[in-house]
Amino acid sequence: MNLIHEIIETGALQVNCQLLGSEESGEALLIDPGGDAHRLLQYLQRLGLRLTHILNTHGHFDHIGAVAELQQKTGCQFWIHEADHLLVEAAPVHAASWGLPFGQLPRIDRTLHDNEIVQIAGLSLQVIHTPGHTQGGVCLRWGNEMATGDTLFAGSVGRTDLPGGNTSRLLHSIRNRLLALDDSIVCHPGHGPSTTIGRERRSNPYL
Repeated sequence: MNLIHEIIETGALQVNCQLLGSEESGEALLIDPGGDAHRLLQYLQRLGLRLTHILNTHGHFDHIGAVAELQQKTGCQFWIHEADHLLVEAAPVHAASWGLPFGQLPRIDRTLHDNEIVQIAGLSLQVIHTPGHTQGGVCLRWGNEMATGDTLFAGSVGRTDLPGGNTSRLLHSIRNRLLALDDSIVCHPGHGPSTTIGRERRSNPYL
């Protein structure tokens, strides 16, 4: 399969949205569309792709800002771990605490489950539950690549002082779920540059 993969910074807090699509099927999914729905739709149109699903690594407001509008414009489905459903519902309140607006709440269509393999747009994605940044945080792996959301960053780890955060759970998730993977796995965090499991194993000061 000829995989299309684009990383697009979205929203006021510069969330990395992962666009994954198949040239064969013409279908696409988005991971963590934090905002700028119109720009994401332009990307999809330029690439000749039809959005069918949105999967989120977690439910913080800055990662779901474009979901409702994309649902309205495309009819796509929104999937997220059950433990973060309440965070999605509280997004307007959390956004306001940062002095930021939040539009309409998205509709949650399905719950993601630990270790399941979801088949979307010709892709197989593994769901890895990594609580700590939020209770329902997940990483999403396809092939040798993975969206790590706000669990693991290049040279850092996710904050735990936000709603749903827990430092000991976060470090346990990283050490037991992510560092158990091969060093060659490429990690695409929710903010900032990409990295690899091996690089973080060797040099991340938090680990």
